[in-house]
Amino acid sequence: MTAQQSAVEQAQVLIDFDRYEEARELLSRRIAEDPGDLRAWVKIGYCHLNLEQEQQARDAAAEALTLDPEDYGALILRAQALTRGPGASWLEVEPVLREAVRVDPHHWYGYAMLADAVWRMSLLRYAQATGATKLEHHEIDRVSREAADLVMEALRLGPEEVYAHEVALRIAGASGNSTVADQLERAILRIDPTHADALASQTRKAAQAPGVKAVQAADLYAAGLAAAPDSAELQHGLDQATYRMLRGIRWLALLCVGLAAAGVDLFAGDGATQRQLPLPLGQRLWDLVPMAAIWFVGGLLRYRRRRAGVQLNVRSLIRRRRWARVVVAQAGWAMLCAVLIVEVPWTDRSLPQVLFWAGLVPTFATLWFDRAKTR
Repeated sequence: MTAQQSAVEQAQVLIDFDRYEEARELLSRRIAEDPGDLRAWVKIGYCHLNLEQEQQARDAAAEALTLDPEDYGALILRAQALTRGPGASWLEVEPVLREAVRVDPHHWYGYAMLADAVWRMSLLRYAQATGATKLEHHEIDRVSREAADLVMEALRLGPEEVYAHEVALRIAGASGNSTVADQLERAILRIDPTHADALASQTRKAAQAPGVKAVQAADLYAAGLAAAPDSAELQHGLDQATYRMLRGIRWLALLCVGLAAAGVDLFAGDGATQRQLPLPLGQRLWDLVPMAAIWFVGGLLRYRRRRAGVQLNVRSLIRRRRWARVVVAQAGWAMLCAVLIVEVPWTDRSLPQVLFWAGLVPTFATLWFDRAKTR
């Protein structure tokens, strides 16, 4: 093994472990020894790129292309450097990528990135030519045909490459082809089950499908977050589903208020005889049983059956969001009114009626007011 091969291969090992600074130092020494080492220039360019030193990456690509204008790795490095950081330009990158495809027509990445560049620039040129500020799906589909052909070639050459699928997904989504976009998202997740964007999109579709309840949606979002914990979209979806779950506990509390009112015969029907007050202690205690059953089945069991991520998010949401705390407080207030109605040995029904309306009206009114908070 020559000194050149040794230094470049050692640097590649460091790059594979994301140790870019160490690899850059090793390659800098190699270039100082031999400024004509093409592979060292390309590798150090990628180190700069991963360290967000885009200008240094462009300079390294320029040096490599001076040594060999048709080196595929140097051309791709230049293309990537041109599209990142300050001064990024997809306009300049298109001819570079066309040259890369000419140099190596059998590598998928050149086609995928060229498709990305052609698509972006085609839309820009069309918008500038027509003066349009918003393009319709059919216009995007017509303008994107060359890019679509290029990305199909990239998928043919690299059927297991995520980036090629991502470019195809962007084109299909912007063109309004939801069926193809859904297929591409599923293909991406088959290759990379933790892909944040595809996972968030598929989870959102499943959670928003007709007939999916809040608890089911929360479980779906929690499962997605388990695979992609840094996804802001999945976290937002879980928060919204969790809030919808919390809204449901007010219905349990209102049902208990209704049972309490029925337990003391607050409102007599025509010709009906109301129970004599105060109610016996045994009856008052018995009235708590159906309330406890409602909360056990509708609240505790439903909560305990949820994924651990949902259970944790319930507590987190109550700490983080004011309206979540309002919901819990309203349910608590309604339950307090219900318990006071049935447990205090009232001799008159006027105060229990006040408690009934105090527990019912504010809670019931805000059930409609805060519907926007679930979106």
